[in-house]
This record gives sequence, C-alpha cells and structure tokens, in this order.
Amino acid sequence: MAETKYRRILRTPREIAKMRAAGLVVWEAHQAVARLMRPGVTTAELNQAVRQTFAKHGAEPLFLNYGGPPPFPAETCISINEELVHGIPGPRRVRQGDLVKIDTGCRLGGWCGDAAYTHAVGKVSEQAQRLCEATLGALHLAIKLMHSMTKWSQIAREMEAFVNDFGFHVVDSMVGHGIGKNLHEPPQVPNLFDPAWAAREDFDLRPGVVIAVEPMVNIGTHRLRELSDKWTQVSADRSLTAHFEHTIAITADGPRCLTGPPQGDELSQVSEPFRQPATWLTW
Repeated sequence: MAETKYRRILRTPREIAKMRAAGLVVWEAHQAVARLMRPGVTTAELNQAVRQTFAKHGAEPLFLNYGGPPPFPAETCISINEELVHGIPGPRRVRQGDLVKIDTGCRLGGWCGDAAYTHAVGKVSEQAQRLCEATLGALHLAIKLMHSMTKWSQIAREMEAFVNDFGFHVVDSMVGHGIGKNLHEPPQVPNLFDPAWAAREDFDLRPGVVIAVEPMVNIGTHRLRELSDKWTQVSADRSLTAHFEHTIAITADGPRCLTGPPQGDELSQVSEPFRQPATWLTW
C-alpha cells in the first residue's frame, strides 16, 4: 500500500479514543439485545432495543437508510440460521435452537463503531455450537495474531486454516473493512488468503490502522445468494451460518478492541444497568 494511502487511513490516539466512545455505545446496544434474546421475542423488538440505546446516547445509527435501492430499513441487521448477514428485522419470532446474528453500528462525535454477535438461543445442535466456536475462535485468533504478524494476509491465511480445521467454510464474497468517520473505508479485510488480493491490496498492521474484523462462516458451501428483499444473504445450500465482529485499532501497545466491554473509568460512559459484569458479552 502506498504511503499516501496509509496517511489517509491512519488514526491518531485521540481519534482512536473517540472511536472507543462509539464502540462502547455499540457494546451497550449488544447488551440490550442480549437481555431480550429468548424464544418468542420478535426481531423488531430486538431492533427497538438497539434504536433506544443509540437514541439515549445521541448516537447516529449507521445501518438505517444505508445503501440501496432499497435503503436498509432498520438500525440492526438480524439474520437467523441460514441467513448470514443483512437480515431485516420484523415480526419474525426467535425460536429455541436458532442462531441469531446481530450486527449493528453507530456514529458518535463524528466517529464510528461496528460489531456483530451470533446468539445461540437456548439449546442448539452440537454442529451449531461448533460453528459458533469456529467463527468466534477465528476472530479471537486474528486479534491475538495482531501482536506478532505484520501483514493482514498472514492473519487471513491463519483464520481460513482455523475454520477449515473444523470442516466449515469461510465465506469468500464478504469481507471486513476499514472504519473511521464512515462505516466502510479502505482497506478491505478478507477472512481468507487470496493471492490476487494480497498482491494488490495487502496492508501493514501498523499503529493507527483501525479495521472491522468479521469472520463469516457457513457449515456447507462458501457461497451465498440474495433473497428477494435485496438485502438478506443466505447460504446457497441453506446450511447454518455464523458471524462475529469487532472494531480493532492497532496501537503502539498492540491491538485494542474498541467494541469490547468497558474497563475501569470507562464504566462511567456506560448506562448504569449495564455496569454489572453478569450482563457483559465478552466475545
């Protein structure tokens, strides 16, 4: 990547601190959803919890009216079972055994945060549990390797191998992304090793880089297809899918998760009901 391109995407410590504030609001929105997640709740009710959280903090939802046509109609992408990403909330009710993917983001003070989590509702199949372990494990592995590896392609190769060891498939048509003042910024952040991409767009993991890392995994085929709503992406063979995501900043001290749980003095930035550790999602 050219040096001028790096200057365009590198964030200062002050800017990263502002992104952390947005990330904490995203984290709190996920906590609000987790409190409601149970059989019988509608996806519209889950989206409403995110909407209320963002409004409480004066944060701008990033997904509402994004893209199109048609523009995305909600604050949250809620995708169930074979649906991987971009599911539209509505009257559908969550059922026992579902895998429910919650993806949302906001802008606060001009800076963005973005995160996703897959909820296993009640008792799920052993295969579904392994799918979540593989996908979340790939995210944790990526963050861990940011301490030692210098190129994203090196990490992407390890993520792909990790998922393949479970017998599952990394989706190759969806990638993570840079993030800053806008939800989607350069660079692209693939979850598998693509030699053509690496030769053309690979980037260094240097202080100031902020990326949304989001492994997306299918039990069956790596391919997706789009539903008639022009948004929802499902596995082509209708097999189960999982998706986890964090916004990660590379700092002089190593990677920092900007959408993770509050620590120390950050607790004051989180609404009081969510300050108890028992409610934390620590993915």
